[in-house]
Amino acid sequence: MRQAGRYLPEFRETRAAQDFFATCRSPKLCCELTLQPLRRFPLDAAIIFSDILVVPQALGMEVVMVPGKGPTFTEPLKEVEDLLKLRQKVDVTAELGYVFQAITLTRHSLEGKVPLIGFSGAPWTLMSYMIEGGGSTTMAKAKSWLYRHPEASHRLLRLLANVIIDYLVGQVAAGAQALQLFESHAGHLGPELFQEFALPYIRDIAQGVKSKLKEEALPLVPMIIFAKDAHYALRDLARAGYEVVGLDWTIQPQEARAQIGKHVTLQGNLDPCALYAPKEKIGELVKKMLESFGTQRYIANLGHGLYPDMNPEHVGAFVEAVHAHSRHINKHS
Repeated sequence: MRQAGRYLPEFRETRAAQDFFATCRSPKLCCELTLQPLRRFPLDAAIIFSDILVVPQALGMEVVMVPGKGPTFTEPLKEVEDLLKLRQKVDVTAELGYVFQAITLTRHSLEGKVPLIGFSGAPWTLMSYMIEGGGSTTMAKAKSWLYRHPEASHRLLRLLANVIIDYLVGQVAAGAQALQLFESHAGHLGPELFQEFALPYIRDIAQGVKSKLKEEALPLVPMIIFAKDAHYALRDLARAGYEVVGLDWTIQPQEARAQIGKHVTLQGNLDPCALYAPKEKIGELVKKMLESFGTQRYIANLGHGLYPDMNPEHVGAFVEAVHAHSRHINKHS
C-alpha cells in the first residue's frame, strides 16, 4: 500500500535530517524516497511518497509528527463552530503544488520503467483524524459528531470531497498514472454509518475525478478504492465507480470475488505480518494467495502497509514469489 518506509535503512538515512512534513514538502526528497524501493525490488509500479494528512493541512490545520506518537493535530476540531476556521475554498496548486512537483519529477526519473500511483485519504478517514487529533482505537470523538452533528459532519465531508477531487485531478495532470483512495478507518463505522457518511463521498470522488479528467482532456487513469475492514460494503464498493477494490487480509479471496463479481480488479491481501515468517513460508503463502485469486483482474499486494521492523529481504522474497508463482500459473493455465 505504501512502498517507502522505515523498514529501509536508506529511507531512515534520507529522512534523518528533516522533519516528516518538511520531507513531504520537498519534491526532491519525495522523489528520492519513492525511487528507493524500486532500486531494491523489482516492483511493478511506484507509489509517490506523501501522506494523507496533507489535505487537512491544505484546509489550514496544523499537523506535526510527534516521535513515538505519530501525526498530531495541534488544534483538532472540537465544536461545530471550528469548521469556520477551515478554508472553504482551497487552491490545490497553491496549497499542494509540492506534491504535484514531486509527481512530475518522479515520473521523469522513472523514465517509463513502471507506472506511478498517486493517492489521497478519503473524507471520513480525514475527518476522523481532524476531530480525534491523531490516531485512535475507537474513533469515539469523530463518531460522536456523526450522531450529534450529522449536518455539520456532512458539511465537513463535502468540503473534504471537493478538495480531494481537485487534488487527485491535479495529481493526474502532474503525471500520476493511477490513483488510490484510502478509507483506512472504514471498519469503525459499520454498515449504516458507512452508507450515510462514507460511501456517498467515495462514489462522488470517483465520479467527480472522472468527469474533471474528461473536461480537462487528461487521461482517464484507473482508480483504486481501499476501505479497510469494510467487508460489509464490498458489493457497494464494487459499484462505486472504481476499477480496483483493495482488500485487507481478513477476508477470503473467494468470498471477496463472489461479492465483487468478475468485472472489477481485486488488490491484496496478504497479512503484512506474514513477512515476519521465514522466506520459504512467505513463498508458500504467496502461492496459496495467487491460486485463490487467480492471475487475471488481480494485483498482488499486502492487505495493509509494511511495519518499520520488517526485514527488507523478506519484502524482496514476497515480490520474487509473486512474480515466480504468477509466471508458473500463467504458463500452465
